[in-house]
Amino acid sequence: MLRIEKILYPTDFSRCAAHALPHTLRLVERHGAELHLLHALVLHEADPGNAAHRLPDMEELYQALEQQAEAQLQAEVAAEGKEHLEIRRAQVRSISAASAILDYAAENDIDLIVMGTHGRRGLRRLLLGSVAEEVVRLAPCPVLTVPERELREGLSADHVERIVVPVDFSQHAKLALDYARELAAVYGAHLHLLHVVDEVVYPDFYPPIMPSGGSITEELRDQSLEKLRGLLATAEGWEVEADVHVGAGRAAPAIADFAKDQAIDLIVIASHGLTGISHVLLGSVTEQLVRRAPCPIFTVKAFGKRLFGNA
Repeated sequence: MLRIEKILYPTDFSRCAAHALPHTLRLVERHGAELHLLHALVLHEADPGNAAHRLPDMEELYQALEQQAEAQLQAEVAAEGKEHLEIRRAQVRSISAASAILDYAAENDIDLIVMGTHGRRGLRRLLLGSVAEEVVRLAPCPVLTVPERELREGLSADHVERIVVPVDFSQHAKLALDYARELAAVYGAHLHLLHVVDEVVYPDFYPPIMPSGGSITEELRDQSLEKLRGLLATAEGWEVEADVHVGAGRAAPAIADFAKDQAIDLIVIASHGLTGISHVLLGSVTEQLVRRAPCPIFTVKAFGKRLFGNA
């Protein structure tokens, strides 16, 4: 059974951040967890051209921002009618929002971070970066990212009916499956296991090795399906309804397309937590999904805290 005692909800009071609040509150109530509301005060003091340096009293400015943040934190919870929950509110000063979230999570032994993401792509992402991607990569605990999106008519923001867990048959993927089964039980959702056969791109002068255009042989598909069924049979956690699927293509786009086509409500995936040159060379399927996916993503860490405990 998942043991979640402390949940961190970072917010900048944007509409994007607000999309993550219903998921946060549902998980807080389900697990009887302590809710931490965090707002980071980032004034970019390292930038000598910032207008804030021309203000007469930086401390006065900080205090004014902290008072405004406290009022907004209280208003967000009150708007959801959840004043009865155990809540810790905090504002921290930091050089960046991501470092504030990561430091707070480590210092307060947070079990789960739930946050909104803008899903920027292309040049806009290259220039501005992504707080969510940095937190997903470096957080010491699982992270649930919730994109700003249009909801299907009649559904609540925290509606989860279909969950997909991408499987590459690594130990990390097996861990993600264990989490996915637990979350399927929490939400009463149907579970889908998806294996994507990565499409290898060869130079034109190479002889054909496997079918192109995102297709795979029937033999490979059947073997993959059988392997998925075996993995499902040995996975830990609650017994839930589940189906298995095999596709072909580049992993992140294929998973995102599957989520869109199957009206998936939640993706559960493992992150290797690569940093430095390894991250630059290999990239991250999870981080690409944070930008592409049409639904929330629950990222399981291959390192750090695990949320399994005794019932």
